[in-house]
Parts: sequence; C-alpha cells; structure tokens
Amino acid sequence: MDVRRRSVIGTSLAMVVALGLSACGGGGDDAGGSNTVRVTLVNHVWTENIKKALPEFEKQSGLKVEVTQLGEDQLSDQYNVKLNAGSTDLDVMMYRPLQEGKLFAKNKYLADLTEKSKSDSAFEIADFQSGPVQATTYEDKVVGVPIITEQEVLYYRKDLLEKSGFTAPPKTLDELKAQAAKVEADNPGVAGFVSRTGKAAAVTQFSSFLYSFGGDFVDASGKASINTEQAKQAYAYYGGLLREHGPENISTDMSWSEAMAIFTQGKAAFYTEANSLYKNATDPAKSKVSETVGFAAFPAGPAGSKPYNIPSWALGVNEASKNQDNAWKFIQWAAGKEQALAQQKAGVPSARTSVWENPEGAATYPKDLAEATTVSTANGVGHDRPLVEKVAQAREIVGQPIVDAITGKDAAASADAANEAFQKFLDDEAK
Repeated sequence: MDVRRRSVIGTSLAMVVALGLSACGGGGDDAGGSNTVRVTLVNHVWTENIKKALPEFEKQSGLKVEVTQLGEDQLSDQYNVKLNAGSTDLDVMMYRPLQEGKLFAKNKYLADLTEKSKSDSAFEIADFQSGPVQATTYEDKVVGVPIITEQEVLYYRKDLLEKSGFTAPPKTLDELKAQAAKVEADNPGVAGFVSRTGKAAAVTQFSSFLYSFGGDFVDASGKASINTEQAKQAYAYYGGLLREHGPENISTDMSWSEAMAIFTQGKAAFYTEANSLYKNATDPAKSKVSETVGFAAFPAGPAGSKPYNIPSWALGVNEASKNQDNAWKFIQWAAGKEQALAQQKAGVPSARTSVWENPEGAATYPKDLAEATTVSTANGVGHDRPLVEKVAQAREIVGQPIVDAITGKDAAASADAANEAFQKFLDDEAK
C-alpha cells in the first residue's frame, strides 16, 4: 500500500503521514531542501504529542519538518529497505534500541552522536538515566537518545493484603512467595501471582528476576550465562511461583494482555509488569479492581532489587543523511528537558532523571507508582532481553527454561541445554 496524505499546519509545517511503505519526499539529497528535516516515527502517543508541538519547533529553529508515521511492522520494513540501500532521505529515525539497536549500530546505520550530545550543556546527556543510555550506546559511542522508558514494578491488591494481615507489600522475593501463598489460601479462586508465561514473551518480565538473583543472559566476556547457579535459581523461582501459586490450569502462552486480564478481573493478588501499562489496571472501564490496585518496587532477590529500566524507543540519526546537523537540532528539541516534561505529564515515562525529580513530572502518576519507578530507575538494568542482532530467535532459546520450570520439568537441566544452544547462537552470530 502506498497511500499518502499531505496536510499543512500553519504556513511552516510540512508533514507527511504515510499509511503504508512510502518514502518521504521525492528521493534524492535535495528532497525538501537542507532546511527540511525528514523524521520517521512510529504510531505512539509520544508521536502524537510531538506532532502537536512541531509548529513551536519550526518557529524557533527556522526549519521545516516532514514526518512519516508508520505502524511498527511497516516501520521495520521501511528501515530494512532504505537503510540497506543507503538511502539519504531519512534524517531522524525513531527505533527500538533493544530490538534492532545492535543490528543498526553494527551495520553503521546510526550516526555517532557522542560529540554532539556530550558537548551540548543545555541538552545535558548526563541527565538521562544510566540504564536507557547503556541501551543506546554501542562500543562506547552514543548512537541514540532514549525518549520512552519502561520499568518493571509489582502490581498488587491492597484489599487482599490487608485481609491477610499484611501491612505492606513484599520487599523481597522470599516475602513475595510467602504473601502470595497466604493470600491464595485465604481467597479460594484467586491466584497468588500471575505474570507472562509465553516462551518469548516471558523473557522480558523474567529478566528482572534473573538480575535480582545475580544473573544475566551473558557474562562480562560475552559468553552465554543462563546456566549459572544464579540463573538456575531465577528460572526455578519464576517457574515455581507460577506453577505453585499461579492461576489454575495455567497456560504457557500468556503475554502481557492475558496476564493483565487475569489481574484486572480480580483473579490474582500479585502481578509483575511494566509500569507503562498501569492504566489498564487503574481505569475503571478496564479493571474490576481499579480502586484497590497498589504498586511497589520490584522485590529484592539475593543480589538486590534489579528490575529492568529500558528505553522502549529512541531517536537516532541516519548515518547516510546529508542533513545530520539539523537532524540533531530536532533531537535536541524533541528529547530536550522541556518536551520530556510535557511528555511525562501526558503519561509517557521519560528517561530523564530531572523529569522524575520534578513534582510536575510525577504528579500525573499514582504516588506509589511514581515512588516504585524512582527505585527502578536508580537500580535498573538497561536491557530486558539478550542484546543480540536476532532478538526473536534468542528469546525463544532463553525462554525455554521458563516454560519448562512452569510445567514442572527440571529447570536446571533445561538451563544447561538452553545455555549450550544460546552459546552456539552467539558463536554463529559473531561469524
């Protein structure tokens, strides 16, 4: 499909909204002129917010902005075609650091923004949280700027905890297991705990358990490490918690939507999930338990509380762009402190520390969720999956022990087998 709709807002904004695999402008280095910045964005509330503010940027900068807006699959397809071809008609790219970031950086699709970002005192790259910055850095070079973050937190039912005599949510994973068991026993038909169970989908939420037990997907030397004692304990804990205290007849193909539905229908006491999805639990139109939902920091394991703190989306500059200076001006503004605060107030979690420290930035979030998120940003790990080029394939491998643990198989043996397969995967990818 190559349907286009052109609309002009005011006299200075040129914006192309592409509804399929279409290119912005007519191609060639001079399309739109050097004062036109061509920006490719995904369908997201962040994008809608930034589009509304574009006239302000154009007035301040004297630049014009052409926006191509696509769905995630269309965006990936367009990048595959254009970046492989070395196209120059992309300037700014909205991309997923943990999904295609390593591939893009390794293939030199992303311009090195280190000097631009670190020499800009007003932009203040040091204001960004370390976890998201890790994910937008490649071989010590800044290749992107995080704009949207997610952290894993604990959702829980305040009424059920109170009924079982608990005055506070669990602070440790041991306490989580104990409270889940007690609440489940006190409330027949209600599971103590729910989370994602699908082989690939569960990897994201499982990662925080892995880190909090002291493990990771690879070690410091880049070798597969999902069969360490710490990793085996994490697999056994996560799978055991779901097997022993999860929903009856638990399936092993649940993603966030299925797990969230169980929680919002009042069928589970605890649920670990991304903070960005919280409105599904607090909106009375979506949740039967909206009035009784609480939020807490991810419970600490043997290595402490180490939830993921990731950038789900970032902005980068196409290395082949002939307009990199103006592309950076757009990023300076779109990811700057003022826009970051506006986005946060609109419900889009920012990667900037100053925004979370600003009372205005936290005012639109439930108080306990804002507090839990602050803990997550301080202790968080900047990835929620293996940092590889073929992410989907890697998730299938490292997710197998999760499924095996849930179904009561030998989690340790499964981790050993998965580690061998994952190392082979890493070796093949390195060739």
